Amino acid sequence: MDQISFGTDGWRATLDTFTDRRVRIVGQGVASVLRDDDERTSDTVAVGYDAREHSRGFAEELARVLCANGFDVLLPERDCPTPVTAWTVRDRDLAGALVVTASHNPPEYNGVKFVPADGSPAPADVTDRIEANLAEPEALPEDEQGAVEEVDFVGPYVDHALSFVDADLDGLTVAYDAMHGSGRDVTDRLLDAAGAEVERLRCGTDPEFGGESPEPSAEKLGDLIDAVQSGPADLGIANDGDADRIGVVTPDRGFLDPSLFFAAVYDSLLDSESGSAVRTVSTSAIVDRVAEAHGESVAETPVGFKHVAEAMEETNALMGGEESGGFGVRGHLRNKDGVTLALLTAAAAVERPLDERVSALEDEHGEVHQDRVSVDCPDERKAAVIADLDGALPDEIAGAAVERVNDVDGFKIFLADGAWLLVRPSGTEPKLRVYAEATSDARVAELLSAGRDLVEPLV
Repeated sequence: MDQISFGTDGWRATLDTFTDRRVRIVGQGVASVLRDDDERTSDTVAVGYDAREHSRGFAEELARVLCANGFDVLLPERDCPTPVTAWTVRDRDLAGALVVTASHNPPEYNGVKFVPADGSPAPADVTDRIEANLAEPEALPEDEQGAVEEVDFVGPYVDHALSFVDADLDGLTVAYDAMHGSGRDVTDRLLDAAGAEVERLRCGTDPEFGGESPEPSAEKLGDLIDAVQSGPADLGIANDGDADRIGVVTPDRGFLDPSLFFAAVYDSLLDSESGSAVRTVSTSAIVDRVAEAHGESVAETPVGFKHVAEAMEETNALMGGEESGGFGVRGHLRNKDGVTLALLTAAAAVERPLDERVSALEDEHGEVHQDRVSVDCPDERKAAVIADLDGALPDEIAGAAVERVNDVDGFKIFLADGAWLLVRPSGTEPKLRVYAEATSDARVAELLSAGRDLVEPLV
């Protein structure tokens, strides 16, 4: 049980650690927490799963444990996006859901997330209770046990998304890259239903994801970029392995920086609605400038969409997001959803091409460039490194004076030239993340190099 720990987005591990037995132990922890929930109004739990080789089998193990504890279980007919399962929980008023997925991690990983009854990410107090209740499964008498039903999660979700987003995509050609993940036949189906001409890439089943991690980053979307910049597509969209994240490609810019994408979509939503935004500490301040221009405010949170979701509820925010490509919008789901965001993105592009909108925002608010690197760091060293860093921060970094430091999540160091550097521990991998934002790519590279030099000696 000491190998099971819920980070910023569930428990993930390589398959030598992520075993049937440990999955059953997690299932028992969730069942115990749900049984003790005095506010629970349903005895049914959804169990979703992604397209990885063993995910369906792990989902069936979880279903058996939940049924043995007296819960009925809904299983999807096929692997499906995590946000589809999360929306199903809320739509059907279920007790919650477990989702077997390692999201964007490489194929040798798997993981499990718990989704509470409101469809949002599980907050820390809930995952702490699950960890405290980890135990070998215990079965109730047979006549008190639940049953499993296999149902369609995708169809009702698609119908909802089409009613939520008023989109007429007729005349728009979208290249869609599923990266062999669970967005295939879901995101592209949604775009097609809204009238777009869809060019499909990597929409076949491959549990190995072509031998790499299904992460929608510029380095892994070369064919999608070619399809937009050299081919017939007006817009490119990609999802990660469980389709809760989105990557976007435009004709002029290629892979669109996620913070610029956030700013552009938020600006588009503000054309017809009002509302604040929520962003993580690692996300660009251009979102703040867009909000200020519309008379709105921005709340900053630690990295992890569970923090974004909590702040969205507290502030009734119109949109929340993080620089890794996870975004949610008010009225749909307080969770990151790369599927409905794909439809919103396409609708925004029809109203005004994203390249044009982003250029207008940069003309008004200034250019921003951002990137990150990772430094290997064992999980047991992360806290010590961050603590040591507190006493090792210099007065100057890469030729610019340190003006102030924000410690909401690791250390965010603001420099006199307007740039910033952030160092924080990853919640899902044995790494430290180093982020930088500045007015040019060259300056970002300088800052990342300086950040790596600052952190590596402490590991």
